[in-house]
Amino acid sequence: MLLPPANAEEGFFERGWTLQRDASSLRFQSVKNLTKVESSGFAEFEGGIDEAGNASIRIFLDSVDTKIDLRNVRMRFLFFETFQFPEALITAKIDKALLTDLPVLKRKIIPLTFTMNLHGNSRTYDTEVAVTLMSDDLAAVSTTAPISVPAADFGLDGGVKKLEEAANVVIVPSATVSFDFVFARNGDGKETVAVAETTPPATQPAAAKALEPEGDFDLDACKGRFEILSRTDNIYFPSGSARLDARSEPLLNSLVDIISRCPGLKIEVGGHTDSDGSAGANMRLSDRRAAAVTQYLTSKNIPAERIVSVGYGETRPVASNDTPEGKSRNRRIEFVVVE
Repeated sequence: MLLPPANAEEGFFERGWTLQRDASSLRFQSVKNLTKVESSGFAEFEGGIDEAGNASIRIFLDSVDTKIDLRNVRMRFLFFETFQFPEALITAKIDKALLTDLPVLKRKIIPLTFTMNLHGNSRTYDTEVAVTLMSDDLAAVSTTAPISVPAADFGLDGGVKKLEEAANVVIVPSATVSFDFVFARNGDGKETVAVAETTPPATQPAAAKALEPEGDFDLDACKGRFEILSRTDNIYFPSGSARLDARSEPLLNSLVDIISRCPGLKIEVGGHTDSDGSAGANMRLSDRRAAAVTQYLTSKNIPAERIVSVGYGETRPVASNDTPEGKSRNRRIEFVVVE
């Protein structure tokens, strides 16, 4: 992702460049039910290029924009798991020798090797981009063809399955990504371009949820969110135990926020198990696990009278208990609006 000099005497990366968000776009295309192509994007991302040619683009995944509210929520919680992995980071090192003739040509296609950090995984890809010199201090960098990104490269194949089950569709387990980035050269050195950092995206704070409605949710939005959170499988207990694993906290904290924005509603926390062991033991275990989640919510200032804790044991399976995968799906905590 790289640009030309302000004049012939300056280096291509002199003073660095800053991504112009309002003039740029980042989109991905997915295919469901074999033939239906859907195009989505992100509302919030930032980046730049430093004087050494190090480029970085940071994408705030909570801003995923499918144009449909509950589809956005599914993408956040079931696919990207933004409560744990709030950002993606794309980095590249550009060779300024590739752009020495850009002031004359005005537009040039160059090879680009970039690394993407997403969902706790890192992958490197090779592609081509078109660099267009719009003025001495303004340039565009665009994909020449969509970039194929398999979900499995980033451990997102499980998220694809969750989306399929939630929406009752079949999804091709890869997406194509395209972008059109506009960069402006920094001024007299007062601006500093923030380049790639080595800190993994999962440990960085997420940006504001650009497309999440502010204030309280309506009833349908609340019900939809609780149904989606019930499908995440991100509430963890040791085998045979009702002690919450610390890995559960990011999702539970998101749940606290949603309950707080659904005032006046009573929420059932339902515990479920697989069929291993006796029915009585499973009923007791599910009851204790639901109670543990309820205790966590009330410790975060959710009024106790707004939560109903229920254990269902093995009585409400959502999959066959004949396979490990089915058993895993049956061991779950569900959230339902009861009032």
